[in-house]
Amino acid sequence: MLSAFTARPIVELKQRDKSKIESILAYGDRVLVGLNTGSLRIYRINEPIEEAEPEQNGDQNGEQPEPATPKVKPADLLREEEKFSRRPIQQLAIIKEADILISLSDNHVSIYDLQTYTLQEKLEKTRGATTFAVTSNIVKDASTGIMTIVSRLAVAVKRKIILWTWQDTELSSEATEITLIASVKSLTWATATKIVAGMDPGFVMVDVDSQDITDINKPGGALSEAGGQGGARFGAVSSSGMGYMGMGGWVPKPLATRLNEGELLLAKDVNSLFIDQDGNAQDKRQVPWPSAPEALAFSYPYMLALQPPSKGGLEVRNPDTLNLLQTIALPNANFVHVPQPNISLAHAGKGFLVASDRCIWRMGAQNYESQIDQLVESGRYDEALSLLDMLEDTLLQDKEGRVREIMMLKAQALFDLRKFREAMDLFSEAKAPPERVIALYPRSIAGTLSPPESVKDIESDGGEEEANGEQALSESKESKESKESKESKETIPTPAPTIGRSMMGRFVGVGGHKKADSDAASIISTSKDDAADNTTAKGKASALEADRPSRELEGKDLKFAVHALQSFLAQCRVQIKRYINTDGTLTEPLPAPSDSQSEEYKPPFYYFIHQKTTTEPIDWATKLLEVAQLVDTTLFRAYMLASPSLAGPLFRLPNFCEPDVVNEKLYETGRYADLIDFLHGKKLHRQALELLEKFGKKEAEEEVSSTLQGPQRTVGYLQQLPPEMVDLILEFAEWPLRTDPALGMEIFLADTENAETLPRQQVLNFLQQIDLKLAVRYLEHIIEELNVLDPDFHQTLVDLFLERLRANDFENDEEKGQWRERLQTFLKTSIQYNKVRVFKQLPSNDPEYFESRAIVLSKLGQHKQALEIYIFQLKDYQKAEEYCNQVYLSSPPSLSATFNPDDAEPSVYHTLLALYLSPSPPHQPNWAPALDLLSKHGARLPAATTLDLVPPTLPVKELESYFRGRIRNANSTMNEERIVARLRGVEKVELEAAVFLGDGRVDAHGRKIPGGLNRRVVIDEDRHCAVCHKRFGGSAIRVYPDNSVVHSGCLRGSMGKKNTNSWR
Repeated sequence: MLSAFTARPIVELKQRDKSKIESILAYGDRVLVGLNTGSLRIYRINEPIEEAEPEQNGDQNGEQPEPATPKVKPADLLREEEKFSRRPIQQLAIIKEADILISLSDNHVSIYDLQTYTLQEKLEKTRGATTFAVTSNIVKDASTGIMTIVSRLAVAVKRKIILWTWQDTELSSEATEITLIASVKSLTWATATKIVAGMDPGFVMVDVDSQDITDINKPGGALSEAGGQGGARFGAVSSSGMGYMGMGGWVPKPLATRLNEGELLLAKDVNSLFIDQDGNAQDKRQVPWPSAPEALAFSYPYMLALQPPSKGGLEVRNPDTLNLLQTIALPNANFVHVPQPNISLAHAGKGFLVASDRCIWRMGAQNYESQIDQLVESGRYDEALSLLDMLEDTLLQDKEGRVREIMMLKAQALFDLRKFREAMDLFSEAKAPPERVIALYPRSIAGTLSPPESVKDIESDGGEEEANGEQALSESKESKESKESKESKETIPTPAPTIGRSMMGRFVGVGGHKKADSDAASIISTSKDDAADNTTAKGKASALEADRPSRELEGKDLKFAVHALQSFLAQCRVQIKRYINTDGTLTEPLPAPSDSQSEEYKPPFYYFIHQKTTTEPIDWATKLLEVAQLVDTTLFRAYMLASPSLAGPLFRLPNFCEPDVVNEKLYETGRYADLIDFLHGKKLHRQALELLEKFGKKEAEEEVSSTLQGPQRTVGYLQQLPPEMVDLILEFAEWPLRTDPALGMEIFLADTENAETLPRQQVLNFLQQIDLKLAVRYLEHIIEELNVLDPDFHQTLVDLFLERLRANDFENDEEKGQWRERLQTFLKTSIQYNKVRVFKQLPSNDPEYFESRAIVLSKLGQHKQALEIYIFQLKDYQKAEEYCNQVYLSSPPSLSATFNPDDAEPSVYHTLLALYLSPSPPHQPNWAPALDLLSKHGARLPAATTLDLVPPTLPVKELESYFRGRIRNANSTMNEERIVARLRGVEKVELEAAVFLGDGRVDAHGRKIPGGLNRRVVIDEDRHCAVCHKRFGGSAIRVYPDNSVVHSGCLRGSMGKKNTNSWR
């Protein structure tokens, strides 16, 4: 059980002293004690001096310890006012700002001087007073806006509440009286202006400014027996107001105390109600008191309840969970005093006072860190988290870190109880390091992170061990369930109220909102009786370990646990990717270390990293990369174990999986296609291509799918590789090219960016080593489709064509003819190769190369030599004529003899005609093709030079078609000139009309606007010259094209000026 407070007696009345303690008041280091004799004693509290450990002064070897320092008394009696009052002093309070002491004695409230303890005033209006309450608050003055201290005294006199107010140190105005429906038994300030009054009919909230009275009702609308007054008012007794039968009309006293953050607790008998500072009931279950408390108090951050002496001592509870944390046995204690925050802040976490008739105890608070450690050691994680939530950050060294650690401990305990989903949700909420969560799993999931006892080979476990494990688990569960049921009965005993429930207005309605027990209650149950305090921390830890199942995860439990782990790791994976890229670099660089930067700088992703105690600087980027690899690798293992279908999308996307683990697992399970995808994603291309080659050549011993057999998959893989990896591409492209050349060439010929940007010379050299035909195909592709103009590639293609033709390695003549046509076509279309070199390479005496030589001569501009090959060697007059047509159409227009036949240079047709009619020896004239040429292309042959070639013996009739063509050409030329002249005349008329009449524009009304020289300009008295700014009158004017007007004389003077066309 928690040891939050330690009782230390500070004042004990001697046996010969027959006085009894009636009231106490603590402020600063003073304690005022009111006795039943009317005397007032003033004590000074001395802080205890920590005694040195015995080991420091001596040991057990016989050495004498040093003399101990005399002990200091816990309190010294400074003064006693024997005639302070004639009656017992029932209650004491102070208003420090006014330097006064307030006392309730002899049913009167009196005011004393706080320094001399002399009576200043006896408030006669308070005759018959039963209790009072004091509060001091800092309030902003509405009129002046200055912050002042306002203190109020509320006195309960029968059915009235009488109020006095002090403004700073001065008593302001007369007392205010507020009348209630019944006698007031208790008063508790809720705020600076609101007070809770407890009566037999229940509790009400009183606003002292507006004097509004509001009933405090129970939640849930339970039936009330209060006779309609206040409806379901909390704490009502009965409609008749009668007390308990046989108890002399005794009614339990209403109790109230102010908790933290504007929350109050009301109690009557064993029933309780939580309200806010406005009197609204909160949805919280009742406090499980075993009996009606004698007094209530709040000492930050705990709720205190003083039980009757016969029932027990002081109960310390958590106001959030309402669980009992500590019970302190204090003989005959009957009231509690906690210094109010507006009087002293020394009580905050340091203690309070509990008194009996003869003794006063000061409760010393233990360090908050130690209290939390005790709760954690006992397995009460919810209590520890609740306590941390209530404590301020400044009271703890690392509040956030403690909360995370305890949440992770609770999650681990839930995991041990096989509550996997709840445990993972809590791990996610706590932002637990993945390494810590993964370590909870066996080796099949966690790998090397698994605990030593789980590094066993699960498959080697015999059936006998499994049976023993199941039997041990069932026995452990049964013993645990019986133990929990027994402890739960001991933990919350059945309340024993002093009053019958039916006579208290059916308070069950208040407890109807009982919340379900938290997960921590199922983790471990601790006994609440005093015997539990004797259990050491070591014993608790061992008991906690004994409660946890010791059987390893396997079977269904393992699958359930893995499913829960998948969601946790998937969430971690998404968060980690915000901070790191797949290449190991951070998305946002960390700030450079500087002198002003904190030494313990932590990046925003620090919680992912399991930090160990070390003085060396942490490489955050490297650590985060290791965590990312661990998360993805473990997630892959989890998928392969519980959800194999989900493993594919994981490693097809960018990931941090460890290649060795994935490679081994996928190969074992026969998921070769997925393995290839994973290796591609991790850029382990060589390993992937080696597997594809092994599977494609059917060299693997394993049985693989048909999609992996053959070169198809290898070709597709190589097409995806970037040009930078050309060496790897060429290395593994050889076997697809030799197996299926057409398919293998798709690596280099595909319409993709990778294929088009490969180093062409390197690819060409590689293809030449394999097969010359593949190199030719590649060159044709890059020249014809990619329009590569590099002369080296063009020349290489010609050389390869010639090498192939000389080798004469063809299956048939048709294939050889196709290659010859491809060479000739390329020679015609390309202009980038070396013509002279190619011409020298072509054999001059081989008929198969005659036409190729003619094409090269044509590229060199040697038309006569090219025509000689067509006429004398090939004897193909049709090709000779086509050759002339191509040359003529590709020649500039100036080469045509159309306009000036007499002066025109001889055309290529003239050269062809000369070869027909005047060939060099030993060739004879050829009249038939010559006359055919004259009849078809006579218009392109000048008459002067053409007739000189015709022999005199040729009949004129044979030249009829030639002359007819020449005459028609001359007539068409003359007619064309006439038509052009007429058209130019029409164009001239249109231009003149535009100058004189304008361009024919119309206005908005469709009327034609005068333009050109026919336009009009209005000159009136308001129009001025744009140069001299004088009126025009009858002077000569000049008008610009933009209708601006100037004097004729001004025009001559402004000829040298700029921007004259902008005048208006």
